[in-house]
Amino acid sequence: MSDELLFLDESEEDVVTGRSTWKVLIVDDEPEVHAVTKLALSDFVFQEKGIEFISAYTGAEAKDIFLEHPDIAIVLLDVVMETDDAGLQVADFIRNDANNHFTRIILRTGQPGQAPEKDVIINYDINDYKSKTELTAQKLFTVVISTLRSYRDIMVIEENRQGLEKIIEASADLFSIHSLESFIDGIIQQLSSLLGGTQDAAYITSAVAGPRPIDNQSSSDFYVFTGKGDFADDEGRPLESVLRGDQLESCRRALREREIVYEDEYLVAYCNSKTMRGSLLYLSGLPRKLTKTDKHLLEIFSQNVQIAFDNVLLTKDIEDTQREIVERLGQALEKQMGGGKHIQRMALICELLGREYGLEKEELDILKLAVPLHDVGKLRIPESILLKPGKLNEEEQAIVRNHAEFGYELLKDSRRPIIKTAALLARDHHEYWDGNGYPRGLKGEEIHLYCRITSLADVFDALHARRCYKDAWSLDKVLDTIRQQRGRQFDPRLVDILLANRDKLEAIAFAYPDDLPQEEDV
Repeated sequence: MSDELLFLDESEEDVVTGRSTWKVLIVDDEPEVHAVTKLALSDFVFQEKGIEFISAYTGAEAKDIFLEHPDIAIVLLDVVMETDDAGLQVADFIRNDANNHFTRIILRTGQPGQAPEKDVIINYDINDYKSKTELTAQKLFTVVISTLRSYRDIMVIEENRQGLEKIIEASADLFSIHSLESFIDGIIQQLSSLLGGTQDAAYITSAVAGPRPIDNQSSSDFYVFTGKGDFADDEGRPLESVLRGDQLESCRRALREREIVYEDEYLVAYCNSKTMRGSLLYLSGLPRKLTKTDKHLLEIFSQNVQIAFDNVLLTKDIEDTQREIVERLGQALEKQMGGGKHIQRMALICELLGREYGLEKEELDILKLAVPLHDVGKLRIPESILLKPGKLNEEEQAIVRNHAEFGYELLKDSRRPIIKTAALLARDHHEYWDGNGYPRGLKGEEIHLYCRITSLADVFDALHARRCYKDAWSLDKVLDTIRQQRGRQFDPRLVDILLANRDKLEAIAFAYPDDLPQEEDV
């Protein structure tokens, strides 16, 4: 029986099932080299992982395979194939075109003179250079082991770098729920890497907050705040619906004893809190027995990560309090001027216009919070004028116009972004795109975008709703009137956005009706 028959039933790509593997790409135009390499490493195991062989017989084929498998650990690369430098071209492609500096490249050549080792080492980013004649089975085993160790260490460093990068990105806006999620996710990723890799992780808290907030639940219950692996889609779910049996009991024990519970394949770390019952970090799929260093890292995490979470919740509570105060003040002002839900509708219309215009989320949040105070200057206007059912005379109109400056003077000295924006809105939301507005006669983009948005939203809702001095206009009549003022009173681009969102405007009006008494009830 010939040597060829020994490998007749072997597939081009061996698949190792039942466990994770190291991917090794064999690039050589001689089928015998593939067969011998696979035979020599057939029982290879490193860190409880075998080898998944992938074969390529030309440089072009190797490039395509590499794009499909960016997680290849080692490339055993022949130099001379369809061209004398095909292998060197593959090495250059991996490093420069595919921008992969993690995969380890071992150059194997049967013709050392074609590509002298010194020149290749200097000019190409390869990790080892071997002549095929010197690579016995034992030497091949040794070089693969040492190369996999290098690849493993490089990938650990890369995972740590990615984890730190997430933390750094989140630190710019640490005290927001979204950034906290990134912050904790980054720490979980880094900690998982330091432990040698874990399959699944979850951060579980009793806080009624998160990417999917949980309403109307007891604060004594626990929910998944963020997760990876099997827990990636479990944000907002109760602990009891995510973990069961021994895992759930370990979580209860960690909470009860306020400690880290270590099991063979998972652990639960209790994270102490001064403001609530604390949180849990659940890690499963531990690849090895944890060392003292590993446990020390876990203790540091559990002692400190909850501090960041507590700070975020405190900041969020302060922001919610500020928002509620502004909204209640705006609603009280609206009630004094006749009641209704003008403020709520205006905030949503402003958000719609701003989002379609291209404002960032942070800008939209400030605008929505400031809008309720746009008419705060009317507190200085007598109710007899504000609630007058008939047309105002010239003197009364002049008094009403003063509300713009009154509101600005009331708010202008604040250093808070929301109040500063409210001062701007109070003064300039009656400016016209063509310069015929008041109080300063600004025109075009001299008027701040926030004020242009507020002006359009204010007029739209005032026309569409019933007032003490007028009946509600139909939506068609309101939109026709605003269309006529395009480029005159209003920013043309904002008018176009308003006209293109008729259905959403109707939905806002339907969701927040005024519920005012009819004329005969007054």
